Amino acid sequence: MEFRDREALLKRAEERSPHGATFLSHSSKDEDALAGVVRILENQGASVYIDKKDPTLPPYTNKDTAQTLRTRVSQSKRFVLLASENSKDSKWVPWELGLADGFKNNNKIALFPVVEKSTDTAWISWEYLGLYDRIVYGDLEGYDEKVWMVLDKKRNTATQLAKWLRDY
Repeated sequence: MEFRDREALLKRAEERSPHGATFLSHSSKDEDALAGVVRILENQGASVYIDKKDPTLPPYTNKDTAQTLRTRVSQSKRFVLLASENSKDSKWVPWELGLADGFKNNNKIALFPVVEKSTDTAWISWEYLGLYDRIVYGDLEGYDEKVWMVLDKKRNTATQLAKWLRDY
């Protein structure tokens, strides 16, 4: 993705209203993966909100930041966590996930793992992250080609990502 395209994509997500959007929680250390995840979600029909340049957020994090994020998570339709090695070290990512867990049913929360190898699933073992469905790319029964889907590993079921974003 060209730099200009990447910047335009992120700017739209940063300036978008969270009302009815998909809140994309991420560590600031995952900037390299952010545009790609936004593009995948938007190509599947999501209207993605990221809080990086929300004009209502204070310039320095404080209690007002926490209150605004609480409101933004509750206003969103879906919550997706860009899960990486950096997620667990973030001050805000685990808190945002906790908010989403309180505001939304589990069927409105999904993890989007960003790993170096597709076989790397160590992030699942991070305490509570194993509770949530994850977004993966692969074979789904009823589809001739690989698709993006939301996988419920516990039940061994999946829903096409576009349908998950549209339905529930």
